[in-house]
Amino acid sequence: MLDVDHIRSQFPILSRQVNGKPLCYLDNGASAQKPRVVLDTIQRAYAEDYANVHRGLHTLSTISTENYEAVRGIVARFLNAPSERDIVFTTGTTEAFNLLSYGWAAQHLRAGDEIVLSVMEHHANIVPWHFLRERQGVKLVWVDTAPDGSLDPQAVLDAVTDRTKLITITHMSNVLGTVVDVKAICRGAAAHGIPVAVDGSQAAVHMPVDVADLGCRFYAITGHKLYGPSGSGAAYIHPDLMAEMRPFMGGGDMIREVGKDGITYNDPPMKFEAGTPGIVQTIGLGAALEWMMDVGMDDIASHEAGLRDYALDRLGGLNWLTIQGHAPERGAIVSFTLNGAAHPHDVSTVLDKKGVAVRAGHHCCQPLMRHMGVSATSRASFGVYNTTAEVDTLVDALELCHDLFD
Repeated sequence: MLDVDHIRSQFPILSRQVNGKPLCYLDNGASAQKPRVVLDTIQRAYAEDYANVHRGLHTLSTISTENYEAVRGIVARFLNAPSERDIVFTTGTTEAFNLLSYGWAAQHLRAGDEIVLSVMEHHANIVPWHFLRERQGVKLVWVDTAPDGSLDPQAVLDAVTDRTKLITITHMSNVLGTVVDVKAICRGAAAHGIPVAVDGSQAAVHMPVDVADLGCRFYAITGHKLYGPSGSGAAYIHPDLMAEMRPFMGGGDMIREVGKDGITYNDPPMKFEAGTPGIVQTIGLGAALEWMMDVGMDDIASHEAGLRDYALDRLGGLNWLTIQGHAPERGAIVSFTLNGAAHPHDVSTVLDKKGVAVRAGHHCCQPLMRHMGVSATSRASFGVYNTTAEVDTLVDALELCHDLFD
């Protein structure tokens, strides 16, 4: 069981006030706060050890390179990837899916080939595929959620045809919290020889992830949701898929030799990492993942499950509020709308006056919004440092909001 008070003491920002009220930070689905160990690691990397990586033989460059490259092993351990050579550093999930689109799909898919994805996908896992649709005539095949917001793995597999070349799916919805059985999808897709790419932006922070067990060919994570720095992230790429990829950005360490008449590429994963990387951001990501593993992913999942259940119970008791989605398997993310005239943006503004931070809008999931028949929702997303008392604070603020707009 987590000592939440001890956890909270490690996050300096949680002691501040907003609008004269103690900060109640429930916007973790957009970006999580950072523990002291991450802040200290970033400070030390800049103040004591900073130099460019891979290019120097002097002491500081050697230290920076060692600290930076050590993060591959940390990410591999966090995701249970077979090898650190399966890990490509990115600036986040958006870059990761663009890498997959340009580096693999653009050369393997032709006009009429199909990509299967769900209506729950974040725009980061939609827009790169629209690029292929616009430029190469690729067809996007959409799978809807069930009325309760769940996604049936068989519905995804039923969408597969002989033209399907890729399934790309979220592991956890950033709007509904729905947990998708990607292992079942991967198992079924493997029978057809179809690779599965997984958006792990939300799932990886809320529960243990084992890419070897899932059987996916691609799994992307983003650092700023994992209690790490923005501008950091990584993708697990199966060696078979990586061998079929070409780089889509050129320069820096992704080459082995450059001449007037040609170039030779570096070995993967360096082949896919061009230019001076986000050195300190990546080192900070490593510190964040180490911190999460030290806390214990099972304990984090258990704590957040309790928060989820308590929040659903408290919010479910408000007869003027509609919770969006009721999937049986879901993470600690709750989207809701107030019945009546209150727009989610207005709700968020009122809550902020009480120190409560939630997200409002379409959450970069416009296809899902249209599928649900709403233009926007308010979203409370919980993290390891949140408490049931903060759920009560949210409910109290919502009751005030309801009184204002009723």
